[in-house]
Amino acid sequence: MKINLPENVKKILDTMHEAGYEAYIVGGCVRDAILGRVPGDWDITTNAMPQEVKKLFRRTIDTGLEHGTVTVMFGKEGYEITTYRIDGKYEDSRHPSEVTFTKNLTEDMKRRDFTINAMAYNEEEGLIDRFGGIEDIGKGLIKCVGDPTERFSEDALRIMRAIRFSAQLGYVIEEKTRDAIKELAPNLEKISAERIQVELVKLLLSDHPEKIRDAYELGITKVILPEFDACMETEQNNKHHAFTVGEHIIKTLEYIRADRVLRLTMLLHDIAKPVTMTVDEKGVSHFHGHDIKGVEMATKILKRLKFDRYTMDLVAKLVQYHDYRFPPTIKNIRKAMNRVGVEELSMLMEIRIADTLAQSDYKREEKLKLVEEARACYEEILKNKDCVSLKDLAVGGKDLIERGIAPGKMIGTILNAMLMDVLENPEHNTKEYLLEPERLSFFMRDQ
Repeated sequence: MKINLPENVKKILDTMHEAGYEAYIVGGCVRDAILGRVPGDWDITTNAMPQEVKKLFRRTIDTGLEHGTVTVMFGKEGYEITTYRIDGKYEDSRHPSEVTFTKNLTEDMKRRDFTINAMAYNEEEGLIDRFGGIEDIGKGLIKCVGDPTERFSEDALRIMRAIRFSAQLGYVIEEKTRDAIKELAPNLEKISAERIQVELVKLLLSDHPEKIRDAYELGITKVILPEFDACMETEQNNKHHAFTVGEHIIKTLEYIRADRVLRLTMLLHDIAKPVTMTVDEKGVSHFHGHDIKGVEMATKILKRLKFDRYTMDLVAKLVQYHDYRFPPTIKNIRKAMNRVGVEELSMLMEIRIADTLAQSDYKREEKLKLVEEARACYEEILKNKDCVSLKDLAVGGKDLIERGIAPGKMIGTILNAMLMDVLENPEHNTKEYLLEPERLSFFMRDQ
């Protein structure tokens, strides 16, 4: 097997070999190259000690000398080189208390998480695969190196990585590895929210976001997202639905494009249904106010997982309006663009389609047709460059001040009144019309 190495990687390996050291590319880059994917990073492992590595290259950064890692710089590109090592005892389910350097590649490979990540390569020796990584790639398996209970006890984040790799590659998790995940999932409580967030987002953005179902079945979401477990256990006895709340959420994830905000919105759009559910005398389930309660819950969850403010606010807005009904007329869509936001309304139409496709087939075509008509109106408004917000209004605060209106709250009130008029009648969006003395007096009087 031959892997095409980048020129800088070849230089590093050649330099180390010429100096008498072993050196290989290792881990994820080997896996990705075998799968025909473009590696994000090219990591290198060696029997050379960090100080020996530093002597071989002109520019290096001490990335983590205590763990044997030096970053070699070529221009703005960095390549991590790590000395073979044996990890000591893991006392926090995340980091080894100490590391011992070794001269044995196999000993280094034993500490890695999964067989598909425990392969090394260089051009002289070819592929080094001592734990069956190629075989497991062929089988489509996520399987721990050695004893899965030991691997997950060492680093609980590997539990999230197992699900994430399963989702990214479309692989299944090997039975003993699954059993160990189920047993040790509670250890995820020891992992930082930031680390959990990174793995969750990668799972959601993968080609198989439905693998979050495995996270539920293996007890992972019980720790990191217990609100989702409640959704999986909540039936929707309603003609508009055919699945539990959780299964409906999973299907919406499959129907929406792989955008970070959209996938997070679909994950959380019905998160409040379990706590807002009522059942009428006919046994029909209702979820009145789940959108408003959902804003509160989604914000709390995203804050708990340490998401940034922009993401929290945008997802919360989309959750709030995901059930917003806007009749597909030009006038109504202009008002919706003003109320929700231009980009946000476009996202909401995508959300509505995914939401509808994940429901029962009751009135499905009719619902989808309404979204299609709304999209046509939206596109026409954009094409015509209709005013839908204050920034598009032909008149600004400066214009009103020039006409003797004192700066202050009244300026904003008048501009908003003008905008309401223009949303109804876009042809009114001219300075001549809006600032005509009698009309301006009307806008002021109307307040």
